[in-house]
Amino acid sequence: MATQEDIDGALAKVTDEHAEVMESMGDLWVAVEAVRAAVPTDNLHDLLHEVEKAAKAVRDGGVIGSGSNDHRRALRKYLDLLTES
Repeated sequence: MATQEDIDGALAKVTDEHAEVMESMGDLWVAVEAVRAAVPTDNLHDLLHEVEKAAKAVRDGGVIGSGSNDHRRALRKYLDLLTES
C-alpha cells in the first residue's frame, strides 16, 4: 500500500518532469510559428519537417534528458500509487 509520502514524492516527480518537457518545447513553438506564418511561396514540406524534428526532440529528449518519456514513466508510477492507496 502506498503511503501519502510516496504519492507526494511521485507527484513532485511528475511535476518536475512536466516542467522540463514544457521548457524544452521552445524550438517546437518556433517551428510551428514558422508554419503558421508561411506564405504560398514557402516550402511547407521543409517547414513541417522542422516541426517533426522539434517534436521528436521534445518527445525523446537529447543527450542528457529523456524528454516526455521520463514524464510518461513518472506519471505511470504516480497513477499506480494512487490506485494502490
